[in-house]
Amino acid sequence: MTNKEKLPFGKANYSIMLAGIAVILIGLFIMSLDKEEFGFGFLGLTLGPLVVLAGFTIEFFAILRKK
Repeated sequence: MTNKEKLPFGKANYSIMLAGIAVILIGLFIMSLDKEEFGFGFLGLTLGPLVVLAGFTIEFFAILRKK
């Protein structure tokens, strides 16, 4: 049994996970761009959280994907 067979995920899984982390970070950055008081504008309440949710969905897909 080689070392590659012991890894829980394949290379594609890790690539998708990195993409999901990037999308989450982009969503957090979008939320920080909101100029409304306490972040109550469109970017802070709608667009940013939707992008973060998409990132978590990508992470969920990456974990459940077969090798």
